[in-house]
Amino acid sequence: MTSQATDDSSHAASAATTAQGAVPGQDTASAQSGAPTQGGVPAQGTPSADDTPSASTPRLDDSFHVFDTTLRDGAQREGINLTVADKLAIARHLDDFGVGFIEGGWPGANPRDTEFFVRAQQEIGFKNAQLVAFGSTRRAGTKAAEDPQVKALLDSGAPVITLVAKSHDRHVELALRTTLEENLAMVRDTVSYLREQGRRVFVDCEHFFDGYKANPEYAKAVVRAASEAGADVVVLCDTNGGMLPAQVQAVVSTVLADTGARLGIHAQDDTGCAVANTLAAVDAGATHVQCTANGYGERVGNANLFPVVAALELKYGKKVLPEGALGEMTRVSHAIAEVVNLTPSTHQPYVGVSAFAHKAGLHASAIKVDPDLYQHIDPELVGNTMRMLVSDMAGRASVELKGKELGIDLGGDRELVGRVVERVKERELQGYTYEAADASFELLLREEAEGRSRRYFRTESWRAIVENRPDGTHANEATVKLWAKGERIVATAEGNGPVNALDRALRVALERIHPQLAKMELVDYKVRILEGKHGTQSTTRVLISTSDGEGEWSTVGVGENVIAASWQALEDAYTYGLLRAGVEPSE
Repeated sequence: MTSQATDDSSHAASAATTAQGAVPGQDTASAQSGAPTQGGVPAQGTPSADDTPSASTPRLDDSFHVFDTTLRDGAQREGINLTVADKLAIARHLDDFGVGFIEGGWPGANPRDTEFFVRAQQEIGFKNAQLVAFGSTRRAGTKAAEDPQVKALLDSGAPVITLVAKSHDRHVELALRTTLEENLAMVRDTVSYLREQGRRVFVDCEHFFDGYKANPEYAKAVVRAASEAGADVVVLCDTNGGMLPAQVQAVVSTVLADTGARLGIHAQDDTGCAVANTLAAVDAGATHVQCTANGYGERVGNANLFPVVAALELKYGKKVLPEGALGEMTRVSHAIAEVVNLTPSTHQPYVGVSAFAHKAGLHASAIKVDPDLYQHIDPELVGNTMRMLVSDMAGRASVELKGKELGIDLGGDRELVGRVVERVKERELQGYTYEAADASFELLLREEAEGRSRRYFRTESWRAIVENRPDGTHANEATVKLWAKGERIVATAEGNGPVNALDRALRVALERIHPQLAKMELVDYKVRILEGKHGTQSTTRVLISTSDGEGEWSTVGVGENVIAASWQALEDAYTYGLLRAGVEPSE
């Protein structure tokens, strides 16, 4: 768990004192709140609706929590800078997905988070989630009722509050600069005060696992103090992300047995084990998991919400989302990636576009018999799809399945499939790649299946000129000569580069005859220099992605120079676009 920069400073206002005496045990951690008790321990559970501001009614019971902290902890990832509008958009996606709690940030710590809580409660009608405000326990030497940052948590209007508390003895003494006993008092006082104000309280025990290694009795004393003061859940945080699953399971089991508190888990991913550590904690009895969408978070990130939820629903059989929500997981993952302006990870479990993509011929042969032979779940359960990749590793089964995926019936024609396989292998040897260029592969496949090229124009020639001017600027001009519908067309255009100039010249030449091209635009352009004997004589591969506003497709070109390779990819891009638009070939 990663607290914000104001965490330590918010505690350090009082004069420092050193820890004295033995480590406090259970007796010194007894409850001191006015909350109702059961056998001397404050009652757990949600405060009544009358006491809880802006509380929604979750569709699922309270026995297991999915708690999302994308808007706070996830926002600490390098490269993410969320506006209030961004946070509102993400909150809507998370609520639609069905998480139980959305931690919106630290009200009072910065104006943006304060504004978010005001607007979220005014503008979002939460259907599934409850809004959570994050903050710290009171300062040393004060009272919770008089602490301005505690007041800011109440002023946020959030029905649930998460408090970060120190559970590592050295952090208490060195960062908070107070005694171990006073830290326990800070936890008790703040939790009990917020409970008296009608708020539900979760406590995040920061650096818990490291603190447990150093001083297990004190770490457990903090858990007891929080639970007995009325915290519904005490969350054990692997703040530095250094734990491994077996270690997490052992610690959570022991703490649960020794304290009787309801436990949660917050795992960072520094060992690459955040998801595994989260599930190990569940195995040990944790009933509250804190995650972030797509694993966003400081350093290498947090436990990824989507693999955790998918595992809980599909592997553990736990109903943690509303009915039908799991099928929206891929869409929600990608939508949030768009909001934070990060490219979705193609290889992310469950929701990545490559999560159910198959390339090897051996795999394809098995999948043709039964997809479950090489897939751990049906991808449609999480809103994803199976994809067949065609490459030089492809066999007959790969081509047949890919044809079926594209809606092309190969009719069991072994000779045709064999020709396609050999042609793919031959062209990939030259530098082409079809696994990333489905549109170019479909054109190749249709050419073999139909015995003719699907062409809407025939190129006579093209040229691109780059002029270096005396003032240091450059002029880029391209001319294309082609035939379309029996007409010879010559067109010239300028651009901000030679490829852009060629693209514009091609559009000028064809848009009068094929107005459908007006909707199409290039959305991505990648160049790779392939291995060769000499750098300037190496083969160049170009991948172009094109969109018509309703879908996107990719094409590939290979040549001795980048302009020639780009022209091939452009030809395929607009040829496929016209095919997609239902235009009949004319050449």
